[in-house]
Amino acid sequence: MSQEIHGTYSAESAGPPEPEATRRGADETESSRASRGWWDRNADEYQSDHGGFLGDDRFVWGPEGLDEADAALLGPAASLRGLDVLEIGAGAAQCSRWLAGQGARPVALDLSHRQLQHALRIGEGLPLVEADAGRLPFRDASFDLACSAYGAVPFVADPVRVFREVHRVLRPGGRWVFSVTHPIRWAFPDEPGPEGLSVAASYFDRVPYVEQDENGEAVYVEHHRTLGDRVRDVVAGGFRLVDLVEPEWPAWNDQEWGGWSPLRGNLIPGTAIFVCERD
Repeated sequence: MSQEIHGTYSAESAGPPEPEATRRGADETESSRASRGWWDRNADEYQSDHGGFLGDDRFVWGPEGLDEADAALLGPAASLRGLDVLEIGAGAAQCSRWLAGQGARPVALDLSHRQLQHALRIGEGLPLVEADAGRLPFRDASFDLACSAYGAVPFVADPVRVFREVHRVLRPGGRWVFSVTHPIRWAFPDEPGPEGLSVAASYFDRVPYVEQDENGEAVYVEHHRTLGDRVRDVVAGGFRLVDLVEPEWPAWNDQEWGGWSPLRGNLIPGTAIFVCERD
């Protein structure tokens, strides 16, 4: 989650002014436009900073490092062979590449053209689709499984629309598993150190976090939903929630990733993973 307050701009500063961090409304169109632009601009830095942790063909659910190979939230690895899987918000398609290694037939979808270029840089051979998660360009009942590791869901104004689209393209009995920043984290500053351990805002404040340029145009948007909101959104999207996983911080993981850190991870949850099924 990128809830960090940027420093103010001065006339002596080099380069363009830093975006202003605020809390305000942001509709579906503005949120989508901001997300596409932000990820296109920041894909190179993101992959440079986090590519080593994510690997080229590893399926990691979040900064804690929970690996699908161990968690089996989509099902046992052996059961994935021959299944059609849609990854939403795929980035450089690391998760899809792992799925392909298990014999699945993944399709990696992302809003960002630059992120998908990184997928091509790592290796060709995967179907890549540039599209909005709220308007999936696939026929009904095209996939057996769908997944998203911190992709799309935190950045959309209408998550139910995304869930209904996922429901539409899944076959009956299909599983939809997605991870997001744990909702409780919105009450705390997005800082990895001790300053990030004290409640600073209302958990119930659903006003989006927005970074905007000097013209007031959003360049980054993230939407907060409480844990109850997420559950209701899943149900409204046509799914049955079968598990909610809150990964604990493992002893081996000493990295800091934005506001995620061993200090905070040992005290409060950082990631929530929703395991859903289409009846």
